[in-house]
Amino acid sequence: MSKRTVKVGVVQNSCSKDLNSNLSKAEQGIREAAAKGAQIICLQELFKSLYFCDVEDHDNFKLAESIPGPSTDFFSSLAKELGVVIIASLFEKRAEGLYHNTTAVLDANGKYLGKYRKMHIPDDPGYYEKFYFTPGDLGYKVFKTRFATIGVLICWDQWYPEAARITSLMGAEILFYPTAIGWHKDQDIDTNNEQYQAWQTIQRSHAVANGVPVVSVNRVGIEGDMKFWGGSFLTNAFGRVLYQADHVVEEVYVHELDMENSDRYRTHWPFLRDRRIDTYSPILKRFIDED
Repeated sequence: MSKRTVKVGVVQNSCSKDLNSNLSKAEQGIREAAAKGAQIICLQELFKSLYFCDVEDHDNFKLAESIPGPSTDFFSSLAKELGVVIIASLFEKRAEGLYHNTTAVLDANGKYLGKYRKMHIPDDPGYYEKFYFTPGDLGYKVFKTRFATIGVLICWDQWYPEAARITSLMGAEILFYPTAIGWHKDQDIDTNNEQYQAWQTIQRSHAVANGVPVVSVNRVGIEGDMKFWGGSFLTNAFGRVLYQADHVVEEVYVHELDMENSDRYRTHWPFLRDRRIDTYSPILKRFIDED
């Protein structure tokens, strides 16, 4: 009996002010990944434009669109043509004055499977996302695609073990993280390395704790004062890095994941078995003050 595998594709691009060019580049990356055998292909966060959240500018709301809408229609046709699953991160206009950072999933037959709205919204210098995005209200999501049941979380979500745990408990076999994160272009190399290692380590820990592979897709290029650090990577179900992209260069990469590893790692490292769910109610508090 042959083992069950899934080939995942990573598309790491730079972006420009030209929206059509960005969309075309994403399409080319998907086609290249599909030609290399990818079955599930993930694009980076907000790939259709520059990362506009570096400033608070009301004109940037014009970049938003409905979901489903024009982009999901485009990627639905592309997914059906190529027979691949596409994970597409988009700026959603839900209603007048109500916007989300949202990822849509298109199945390999072109069917729109649904969307996940980013739950954790940052507000830091260069990342003014609270100006643009309302926190997600759909809860954590899994999508049963032709090739695997996947969980999708978005960028700042990747720092929260709770999000990875819940999505995994819902049945996600792979966790995908479309991302847009970088360094200040003048920041020193030691700080850069420390930040990147922390970013990768926390996500590797999600793989270890939950026994599922993790795929994180970031952008590259200098936009304003930010140098997006690329470094897209994927792990096996025990956090071992199987591939890490360059920090500067655009890349399209495909890797075959052994989906039988999750059961093996979860059996030998039975974290799910030994969870003390009866003791975890304090986690619902913002902070536990001493009496």
